Amino acid sequence: MTHSPADERILSIDIGGSRIKATVLDPAGRMTIEYQKIETPLSGNPPDLIAAIKTLTRDFPHFDKVSVGFPGYVRSGIVYTAPNLDGKKWQGVFLSQILANELGKPVRLVNDADMQGLGVIRGTGLEMVVTLGTGFGTALFMDGNLLPSLELAHHPITKKKTYDEYIGNQAFTEVGEERWNKRLKKIIDILKRVFNYDHLYLGGGNSRKINFTLDNNVTLVSNREGITGGSRLWEKTEGSGLKTVNPEAMGPRR
Repeated sequence: MTHSPADERILSIDIGGSRIKATVLDPAGRMTIEYQKIETPLSGNPPDLIAAIKTLTRDFPHFDKVSVGFPGYVRSGIVYTAPNLDGKKWQGVFLSQILANELGKPVRLVNDADMQGLGVIRGTGLEMVVTLGTGFGTALFMDGNLLPSLELAHHPITKKKTYDEYIGNQAFTEVGEERWNKRLKKIIDILKRVFNYDHLYLGGGNSRKINFTLDNNVTLVSNREGITGGSRLWEKTEGSGLKTVNPEAMGPRR
């Protein structure tokens, strides 16, 4: 059965270090079902994560396309880093092709902060999105256009710690809320001076733990808002690392 663009449904999957969330969107980004979630497998390896996605979406209603946000560096549908999963086993994994074959639908795969950003940005000027969860994710947009990904999570912020290690969830547990917030203030000041953004959006589970007043051009956003970026991802033109991957001929169909 062929669906017109107005009738198309998009499976939107947000892969996190602790949970995988998914829903089905209409082209306008409205959820047609409440988003569901499942724990990210402790092993963090590709087969277990793919199995978890299939379990999570097994009883979902019909969808025509798939959008996936992944917590690591992604280019042309291939994963290069996954610092908060089983990193060594993810290097060079063509995850978009695997999911296209397993789900039987075209897939677009981007960094998780990129996809969340598409759901919350206003589309004017230089906008930056930071996700504060298991790790530290970033995305940049100019006038609504996604810029090439920067994995600031791996960049050193002290002599011994990367951004991931300095502000991620493990750091929050180790140093406590007050020191974590002081660290975040420091990071925001650095980002402000380095990127000169017009607007900064802070998301991810730990953004709820911010206890200081933010600048007028800084906005807190929820995961619920971010997952709707899965529809906007399909409005973007391929190129600059964004690629549509179709199921192979022998892939199962759904």
